[in-house]
Amino acid sequence: MPAVVVVGMQFGDESKGAVVDYLAEWANLVVRYNGGSNAGHTVVANGEEYKLHLIPSSVVREKKGVLGAGVAFDPEVFLEELRDLKSRGRNIDVLVSLKATLLLPYHKGLDSVISGGRLGTTKRGIGPAYQDKMARVTGLKVADLFSSNFPQRLKEVLEIKESELRNAGILTGSIDDYYLELLTKAEEWRNSLSSFVGDDHLEVNGAIAEGKFVLFEGAQGTMLDVDHGTYPFVTSSNPVAGGACTGAGISPLAIDSVVGVMKAYTTRVGKGPFPTELSGNVADYIRDKGGEYGTTTGRPRRVGWLDLPMLRYSAMINGVGYLAMRKLDVLSGLDKIKIAVAYEIDGEEVEIAPPYVNELEKARPIYKELEGWEVDDWKKFVKGGWNSLPEEVRNYVSFVEKEVEAKTILIGVGPDREMSIPTQHLKEIVPS
Repeated sequence: MPAVVVVGMQFGDESKGAVVDYLAEWANLVVRYNGGSNAGHTVVANGEEYKLHLIPSSVVREKKGVLGAGVAFDPEVFLEELRDLKSRGRNIDVLVSLKATLLLPYHKGLDSVISGGRLGTTKRGIGPAYQDKMARVTGLKVADLFSSNFPQRLKEVLEIKESELRNAGILTGSIDDYYLELLTKAEEWRNSLSSFVGDDHLEVNGAIAEGKFVLFEGAQGTMLDVDHGTYPFVTSSNPVAGGACTGAGISPLAIDSVVGVMKAYTTRVGKGPFPTELSGNVADYIRDKGGEYGTTTGRPRRVGWLDLPMLRYSAMINGVGYLAMRKLDVLSGLDKIKIAVAYEIDGEEVEIAPPYVNELEKARPIYKELEGWEVDDWKKFVKGGWNSLPEEVRNYVSFVEKEVEAKTILIGVGPDREMSIPTQHLKEIVPS
């Protein structure tokens, strides 16, 4: 059985949750390996919508999930999601890594003050939590929460961060009162979380050793990777496929395949360069038809044509062998559809996107124009499969496959699970 990484190839929001949910039919374990509650994975099944931020997308199929060591774990968000899912009749089987970074309430306040406005973050505290993790002396893990030494460790951390918290306006009263407030919350979290925490490395590697089908779910997208994306307009973790190794504690040799998830067009939330960005009527059409508003923030997403230089870069960085193309239905109704096949930068033609802000800001897309399509009801094509799709749709998909040098396994023509069209290549990565 394979271990498969599902990774976003653009700026996030590619519908990875829908792809993971679809593939989870065959999975024994689904592992989230990076990010925190700044992620928004939306799954629509049987007409019911689930907006997930921390809990892996496998939960809708009631498959076991793991939050790995690479996750910034917010106890409040996790428990809130847990309550919502249980109220909807879901059985929850999730293991939270003891090595995951503990995100505390003051991290959210710091995010709002420090980076939220400058970088356009979700203000969920992810950056400040990872910053403390890397600083080490101010970083806390989930394991610390369950340690008898936690009160002392928390006190030490607050003493170091006191001036920072006061300068940010988060701490206005007594540090001792604030300490006791957090200590009380921590006790509540411990009581509620004790049955969920454990050793992710044993769970995940054990499943792989037993030959089980393990899915690794990345948050955000390649171009938001803190090392390989459009820095500094990025997230604070590693969404790339390699992040599964560090974020879940597995060997690179354990990964059998990488599925790159992409929209049939491009979107971006927040600030940063966006070479194929559109404005005007076409942008409004795509945004409204595609429901391009952030799952976590509700912010309208920036939209643009499909960007092949970006996809080529992502395919190279991640080792993408398979594609899951989402939201092809959104482009229906457009007479002509453009795809950026290269950039012009300082008079030179570039086929692989440079991940540097100063270069991308100068990039001028070189477009190829394809014929559009008009489909009012996609259900007959879902039933009929790949060969029943309009020629223009198949041409679009085939053109992208050829340019990215990867095989498409899944085509999304609607938000519902039932509106995904598998291709003949799906059988190459899922158990027969």
